[in-house]
Amino acid sequence: MSSQSEGFKRKLKGVVVSNSTDKTIVVRVQRRFKHPIYSKFVTKSKKYHAHDRDNKAQNGDTVTIIESRPYSKLKKWELVSVN
Repeated sequence: MSSQSEGFKRKLKGVVVSNSTDKTIVVRVQRRFKHPIYSKFVTKSKKYHAHDRDNKAQNGDTVTIIESRPYSKLKKWELVSVN
């Protein structure tokens, strides 16, 4: 395996929908794609639990998250910046 593939971490942009738990945020990430049969653009969203070390993010903030080590059963992402 090459060293480049080991260092690659996915980066996602989304909106904070919950910050009620300590050092954890829930981020909704939306993606758009063209339906293969109907040729219509479809918007799908998915929620990710992310680690927020300093409790910086508030509800409604646009944030960038990156893949990281597992912090818990659901938290496998980490907050990079609040945009």
